[in-house]
Amino acid sequence: MLNRPPSRLDLLRFLERVQLADLQRTRKWIADEERRETERRRLEQARPPAPDWVVQMSLGAQHPMAVHVGGCHMAGKHFRGLTREQAMRARAEGVDGCGHCGVDAELGYLD
Repeated sequence: MLNRPPSRLDLLRFLERVQLADLQRTRKWIADEERRETERRRLEQARPPAPDWVVQMSLGAQHPMAVHVGGCHMAGKHFRGLTREQAMRARAEGVDGCGHCGVDAELGYLD
């Protein structure tokens, strides 16, 4: 039995199978990304609100370094949330106030 070259129709059917497999893979990638995006949105909505006031802590969280308005990018990565009263107390106890975010003006704190 001689092997004959595939016909044009055979080649087109092969191409169709390849393209259907590609389409199926692409649809799976889309569904996976939609699931990830839904989860990201759910986590973002479940995130607690940012505190109004934060205290920047030293490396190792041993000592308070500065009081900031919540969301101030100068607070760095090591901070904890405060109530207004805790922020006022920290300032009264000598913890510096951030000059960048104007925490003293926001608190109404006067030396």
